Amino acid sequence: PPLPVCTWAVYFLTTSQEAQQKLYKEVEILGKGPVTYAKIEQLRYCRQVLCETVRMSTLTPIAARLQELEGRVDQHIIPKETLVLYALGVVLQDSSAWPRPYKFDPDRFNDETAVKNLSLLGFSGSQECPELRFAYMVATVLLSMVVRKLHLHSVEGQIADIRYELVTSPKEEAWITVSKRN
Repeated sequence: PPLPVCTWAVYFLTTSQEAQQKLYKEVEILGKGPVTYAKIEQLRYCRQVLCETVRMSTLTPIAARLQELEGRVDQHIIPKETLVLYALGVVLQDSSAWPRPYKFDPDRFNDETAVKNLSLLGFSGSQECPELRFAYMVATVLLSMVVRKLHLHSVEGQIADIRYELVTSPKEEAWITVSKRN
């Protein structure tokens, strides 16, 4: 869903001025015109921001998919075409797969291993759900327009705790402040 992705992305960008500045530099290169589909494809760092947003927010706390191949977890064999439920709240914060899992770091998705880890859970690549692909496009347009015109700032002392439902959201309202870019 586009709205939760956008909400979390804006929040996380307020927590990392470095990521926000990198995104601004990428968007600035595109010029002042509208954000077109061709331009969306060029916004690689924006995609990294969105992937990291999905990971950090645990956008959906659980996921289910059919095993394409026979697998093994410890001594247990998981037959092909078995429905497997993933506890994404655990998997996406696992430090063996995600170094410094509680740090917002879009640069981790510059690495193909991280992209593959996320794609195995259905968030990108060939398993990406159509709704998420649409959400990425909407969020890319929104973020590029917002970051092109505004600096996003966190409210001092505010930490957005996650409310786990079908789609995660902040437990309480997440406030930010903005200032106009020159």
